[in-house]
Amino acid sequence: MPTRILIINLYFCIKIFKLTEKEKILFEQGKLLPLVEEFYTLQGEGFHTGKAAYFIRLGGCDVGCEWCDTKFSWNADLHQPAKTDDIVNNALKYKSKAVVVTGGEPTHYNLTYLCNQLKKNKFETYIETSGAYKITGIWDWICLSPKKHLPPIDNTFLKAHELKIIIQNENDFLWAEECAKKVEKKCYLYLQPEWSRYNSIINEIINYIKNDPKWRISLQSHKFMHIP
Repeated sequence: MPTRILIINLYFCIKIFKLTEKEKILFEQGKLLPLVEEFYTLQGEGFHTGKAAYFIRLGGCDVGCEWCDTKFSWNADLHQPAKTDDIVNNALKYKSKAVVVTGGEPTHYNLTYLCNQLKKNKFETYIETSGAYKITGIWDWICLSPKKHLPPIDNTFLKAHELKIIIQNENDFLWAEECAKKVEKKCYLYLQPEWSRYNSIINEIINYIKNDPKWRISLQSHKFMHIP
């Protein structure tokens, strides 16, 4: 196991959550997860935009993007572990059979048990990740949104179904091209304007894609619709 993964998992499990010995075992098995929130909505970004899905947001992130719109999820200490079985049962209350796991950075945790339980109930499993840590579990769709200051590990690029690069300034186009060289040819490529810079950057993105149509645009449509 890479050192980066070992350190973060032990830190979150032992130092932050201060679990009992029994809880530590359940946490390591993925039967407890630090739940920030769960909700039923429409997917707002990327390939699956407009699709109804049940979202599971996990707490804890050390990637620390300055423009992150879910900074409330960063501090795992604020989000005590919930029973994974309860999370799955909550998802069963809704009609969609798509579940999106996001964060924070969800790959801090063992997600194999969660995926197995979702699959037993015929769910499609989607994950949104920076790829900074090992991806566990079975996923029908991996949305990879890599960050320059903490890039993906190992062969994560090759696992991505969708590459989504957040564009805040012109330098991000260079990062996008660098990442695009590392994914499989069948991977969908998206450029997404950073929300606070939308008005100033959107035309540059449009023109960039017109000049290089291998890219598509991703918009945070849920923010335009004022839904979660």
